[in-house]
Amino acid sequence: MATLVVVGATTMFGLAWLTLLLLPALVVVQILATRVGVLSGRDLQQAVRDGYGRVASVLLLVSVLAVNVATIAADVGAGAAAIGLLVGVESRWLIPAFAAGVLALLLFGKYDEVERVLKVALLGLLAYGAAAVLARPDWLAVARGSLIPSVPFTREHLAGTLAILGTTLTSYMYVWQTVEQVEEPGSRERLKLREFDALVGACLAVVIFWSILIASGATLGARHEHVETAEQAAEALRPLAGPLAGALFSLGLLASAIVAVPVIMATGGYVTASAFGWPRGLSRTPRQAPRFYAVVVAQTVAGVALAATGIGPIRLLFLASLIAGVATPLGLVLLALAAGNPALVGPTPIHLSLRVAGWVIAVVVAAVSAIFLAQQLHLVPGGG
Repeated sequence: MATLVVVGATTMFGLAWLTLLLLPALVVVQILATRVGVLSGRDLQQAVRDGYGRVASVLLLVSVLAVNVATIAADVGAGAAAIGLLVGVESRWLIPAFAAGVLALLLFGKYDEVERVLKVALLGLLAYGAAAVLARPDWLAVARGSLIPSVPFTREHLAGTLAILGTTLTSYMYVWQTVEQVEEPGSRERLKLREFDALVGACLAVVIFWSILIASGATLGARHEHVETAEQAAEALRPLAGPLAGALFSLGLLASAIVAVPVIMATGGYVTASAFGWPRGLSRTPRQAPRFYAVVVAQTVAGVALAATGIGPIRLLFLASLIAGVATPLGLVLLALAAGNPALVGPTPIHLSLRVAGWVIAVVVAAVSAIFLAQQLHLVPGGG
């Protein structure tokens, strides 16, 4: 959400086409992750450790945790800011309370209860579709930006491209997808249903991504406003789209935080516990998996501490997306390798075309990441 707000503010509708192009990429990655989880009976971290050794496992662990703490910090800050906007309370005092509420859900709730909360919270993301319409964009410009690919070689467009890829194809997303297949019984018998679920989820995600970009482009982008905080993002919608759009934006922001934070917290626990062979899982109690939950708590405390520094959650989330864009190619490569390893997924290999598509996505994200880093180091030219 935050990434697309920043991209809309800096490029208007210039990268709307990329949000739509994410659909096939998301479908490929999610189905690959689903099949690896179902056929191997392992989450990705365990599959990497069993198939490629401790070094690869630790590299994946670092690449996930490097993004997690910053993203947790920004998300708890964003969730607190959304509550503050909706009820008129100073948001910084709500950060520990919001983080504690999500942490309590993971510590004391069962896996099916956590999943039920996430599914209900997802409905709040539909607010972005309404916000996009209420923002009254120039629909002809929206059509051009959505249907005609264009990436001007500027710092803003290149950073926006990498951030969108990083926040969408981020490693905790497909690691969590493999975790779900292991946590829920009967996944192998319902593989086709799991894949259909991944397809529907990808379609809904892309619609929401596009809506956020259009809403922010029509408001923040049209007014050439750079946004650092959730308050700025929501308030910027009001002059053009009225108070209802601001409220909808805040509701969507809160929903996205409620959905994201427990997934990120739990994923950090899974990748760490899997890397070292510790008991793990939200289906276990803290007494049964103390080190798993210790990692969950440690990430949360670190995230709250970072959020308390006063860095705007929108800006922090955008920076976390850039870090994810740089880090995620490693996870994508390891996912593609696991998908083609019969020692992990069994004698019936995952279809070659799906694995090739996974490799192509990994190469593309790695190339964008390399160009971005080269530009930051002034090794290649880049405009404004």
